[in-house]
Amino acid sequence: MSPPIITYRNGRIFDGQRVHLNHAARFEYGHLAFLGPDAGIAQDEESVDLQGDILSPGYVDLQVNGGDGVMFNDDPSLNTLRRIAEAHRRLGVTALLPTLITGTRDTTQAAVAAAAKAIAQGVPGIAGLHLEGPHLSLARKGAHDPDLIRPMQQDDLDLLLQAAEALPVLMVTVAPENVTEDQVTTLSQAGVLVSLGHTDAGYETCRRYFAAGARYATHLFNAMSQLGSRDPGLVGAALADGSVSCGLIADTIHVHTQSMQIAWSSKNGPGGVFLVSDAMAVAGTEQTSFNLGSRKITRQDGRLTLSDGTLAGADLDLTTAIGNMIQKVGVTIEDALHAATTRPAALIGRPVHGLVAGRTKISDVIRIRNDFQSVSALE
Repeated sequence: MSPPIITYRNGRIFDGQRVHLNHAARFEYGHLAFLGPDAGIAQDEESVDLQGDILSPGYVDLQVNGGDGVMFNDDPSLNTLRRIAEAHRRLGVTALLPTLITGTRDTTQAAVAAAAKAIAQGVPGIAGLHLEGPHLSLARKGAHDPDLIRPMQQDDLDLLLQAAEALPVLMVTVAPENVTEDQVTTLSQAGVLVSLGHTDAGYETCRRYFAAGARYATHLFNAMSQLGSRDPGLVGAALADGSVSCGLIADTIHVHTQSMQIAWSSKNGPGGVFLVSDAMAVAGTEQTSFNLGSRKITRQDGRLTLSDGTLAGADLDLTTAIGNMIQKVGVTIEDALHAATTRPAALIGRPVHGLVAGRTKISDVIRIRNDFQSVSALE
């Protein structure tokens, strides 16, 4: 527990937009009271030497499948959400969308109920829900169970509309192959954040679905139609459309660093690229394997794979993703931090003021080691 008044200095402070040097941050009784030049702080005031580390708003992760040894799909309950949120809080995440991978209708209903209960009880970190499937393309199923992938029917649409009323944030990943444009429009008008992913749909089709109300692309480059010479695919459509924002798994395994650089530099705005972990059960643990339904997932050399080598989620935390973007892709530190904090926060309607005296709680601030190898809470 932090003392009533504590000051952090001798590091870099990211306020949500810019990184400040030679600044200090003083917290009084759990709230930020001062953020400004270090000269504004008395030299004899009790302080913590950051030793070059970074203070930042906590991460916001819009794609989290599991953590602490458990998968949301295996037990979509309040207890599971608590465990997942606590594991990712240790990894610097202060808000997340627990993500349900393609499952049965009963599993989806249970996931909605669990998320609503977690939010009603104020479980720290749970910001809503992301349903990735089951209305995807078999051709781009990835690690999703092909037996559970299916077209969206009226009862599925009704369930999603009810979930949108019960939750502050509902994101759904769908494929044009199994969802109509009218269904996308209905969902979008109800406040659902519709994302295209796990699809082989061509460029023109994807542009129509964006016009119908889809505003996101799930894990850009992965499980989607690629940028080709005669058809730019979903990759091209998502990068070209300024209304669309793209999730990116920046582990350098799911996406080559040069592809990430091209996407970053070519993305039309105001939509942008935001970082996601696509984390699985092993997040926050030393586990070397886990089960996704009846299938074993193996963790080795930073990869999570099915027995046939298919990537199954990511063995990634956002601190590592930020480090990769800065050190291997060449993105500025401000841009990389923004893509893991204030940008995804804005996409789900959370406060995006960053670090502001009188508003920011110490529990919402993290300390990132200057080599991007670890992260810790301030309290």
